[in-house]
Amino acid sequence: MSFLGNIIWIIFGGLFIFFEYIIGGLILCLTIVGIPFGIQCFKFAIVGLAPFGVKITDTSSNTGCLSTIMNLIWIFCGGFWIALTHLFFGILLCVTIVGIPFGRQHFKLMNLAFTPFGKSIS
Repeated sequence: MSFLGNIIWIIFGGLFIFFEYIIGGLILCLTIVGIPFGIQCFKFAIVGLAPFGVKITDTSSNTGCLSTIMNLIWIFCGGFWIALTHLFFGILLCVTIVGIPFGRQHFKLMNLAFTPFGKSIS
């Protein structure tokens, strides 16, 4: 089921989301300060291309407060708006019964887009 869901996702916008996050990540990686944020965009691109069957979990690494500080910087510099966009599309897709699985994937992306540091994809 996840394979079919990913194929439908790619056809109806997943490829656009993938390239959007890749381009954003490349632009962020142009500066040394933006490299950690660019890496997070590449993480989004992987999930944005094929979100069905992907689990997002909190990492158990001891980064101290660094991931919290990076998440706060991320939220203030655009992560909030990315999360709101995924929330909007998730609600929009959940209006119909057919769109509910795709809306749930947008909610998954919203969770990752709000606080990407300290999360892993499996």
